[in-house]
Amino acid sequence: MSVQVVAAKMAEVELKDVAGKDLAPVPPVTPKADDKGVNKNEPGAAVPPSASPTTEGTAREDPFPAPSPNPVKMPQASAMKRTDPQQNGGEAFVNSDGTVAEAPRMKKQIQFADQKQEFNKRPTKIGRRSLSRSISQSSTDSYSSAASYTDSSDDETSPRDKQQKNSKGNSDFCIKNIKQADFGRREIEIAEQEMPALMALRKRAQGEKPLAGAKVVGCTHITAQTAVLMETLAALGAQCRWAACNIYSTQNEVAAALAEGGFSVFAWKGESEDDFWWCIDRCVNLEGWQPNMILDDGGDLTHWIYKKYPNMFKKIKGIVEESVTGVHRLYQLSKAGKLCVPAMNVNDSVTKQKFDNLYCCRESILDGLKRTTDVMFGGKQVVVCGYGEVGKGCCAALKAMGSIVYVTEIDPICALQACMDGFRLVKLSEVIRQVDIVITCTGNKNVVVRDYLDRMKNGCIVCNMGHSNTEIDVASLRTPELTWERVRSQVDHVIWPDGKRIVLLAEGRLLNLSCSTVPTFVLSITATTQALALIELYNAPEGRYKQDVYLLPKKMDEYVASLHLPTFDAHLTELTDEQAKYLGLNKNGPFKPNYYRY
Repeated sequence: MSVQVVAAKMAEVELKDVAGKDLAPVPPVTPKADDKGVNKNEPGAAVPPSASPTTEGTAREDPFPAPSPNPVKMPQASAMKRTDPQQNGGEAFVNSDGTVAEAPRMKKQIQFADQKQEFNKRPTKIGRRSLSRSISQSSTDSYSSAASYTDSSDDETSPRDKQQKNSKGNSDFCIKNIKQADFGRREIEIAEQEMPALMALRKRAQGEKPLAGAKVVGCTHITAQTAVLMETLAALGAQCRWAACNIYSTQNEVAAALAEGGFSVFAWKGESEDDFWWCIDRCVNLEGWQPNMILDDGGDLTHWIYKKYPNMFKKIKGIVEESVTGVHRLYQLSKAGKLCVPAMNVNDSVTKQKFDNLYCCRESILDGLKRTTDVMFGGKQVVVCGYGEVGKGCCAALKAMGSIVYVTEIDPICALQACMDGFRLVKLSEVIRQVDIVITCTGNKNVVVRDYLDRMKNGCIVCNMGHSNTEIDVASLRTPELTWERVRSQVDHVIWPDGKRIVLLAEGRLLNLSCSTVPTFVLSITATTQALALIELYNAPEGRYKQDVYLLPKKMDEYVASLHLPTFDAHLTELTDEQAKYLGLNKNGPFKPNYYRY
């Protein structure tokens, strides 16, 4: 006799002992078409009273048993599930060892009722979000920072039309939803863990208050990392008013946390062009408050003050600018003799160029493309326009992922670097018909014009990694013969009459901060540089800096770098007195002359 048959008979004997009757295995019953009370399409349907196991003493087999070659089947727990309609649908299960256990149906119902009650207690606005998400509190509290937690019920109402106050009754701000402040506070706390230098600067200098009396007006990306910078400036004694430099990069929950903390913030994700300038004006134009320091990213804030409130520059001590576009504008003003205050060029500081521009973009380009298009990079043909630090980072990342990368460049030095790094240098017109992805990072305008867009292959992805939205001629695509189709947030299909379509990301604006996030640690380096530049300009004695554009002193660059080394448990080698004398250096730096190229 086989082992399976013996085991089956032993199980039958145990079932007899438990039920008091013979519980012989019953072959599967196929319901007839006229059998009422049993739905043959539902394996878990209740057995009608006439066939109830409690009255007939027989256990119902699973109507869809797994095929088995054995002549005698072992009773399985799923096959011995019993339902008694007389007992509120109570179920019993026969375990594999033959014992019978009753399922705690009432307990399940109580838990579900509690969950439903807890869910109903939540604000009805939150309840309008997708119900496919878990109703547990922990899951509703989790979200992607890139997408920015957004209450869909408020999407149709402009923040400019709403009256909001924080818990202290302050209303000097304009954001999406002040109720998101708790979520934003958690984002900021996470960012603080990855910004060691800025936190160290806050701890070391908050007692001295080097920015006491400073009134800083800022226009940057409003993210969790910027929030850490703003709170550091406040800890050092500064008053801050802030607007966003990009209409898509604001994290609404972070803006809410800042507003709850008493900061005057005017920004939300998805602003219109009119909203953008309105927010900047609200930052600047406040009765009884006038800025004396400017922190800008792109030059829009500086431009607005020059255009609308030129008299403010009489009290402004300096400008700190961190982008290629903004620095270019400052040099233009300086050349024309119109720059009336000192300006610090943070963008060309070593810590900004080599870390934010290069290493940050090396990681964030892949993140932005993957989140928006789910594209696979292996084997794709990609053209990167510009081989500066941003272009170098993008090319390195794409090459590592197996992409075939082309580079366009106007500067022969950068062009030679591209060639030596193994990339083919081309003109955009030579490859525009065959490439799968086009990435601009030049800081220029009209790099990708309508003629190039017309010649692109079907499905080509077009995006920008430069600060401004001038590199791709998006305006030329807003014509009657072309159809715009929104696929998802920040992703549009632009469709030609013949059916060809391109995938345009963030409407030609900065990809990484519009569509994803950037590494917090790298932003710690930039933010610390910005803070030191503000301290330097604000405390500089009169006459040290003239009405011109300056680079951050080399000593400060090295100080910023040194603050980040403990994160890696890195140990610097120290010069001996003899070595320092031989090189003609101070043992404590600076270690390189200003003309040194890192």
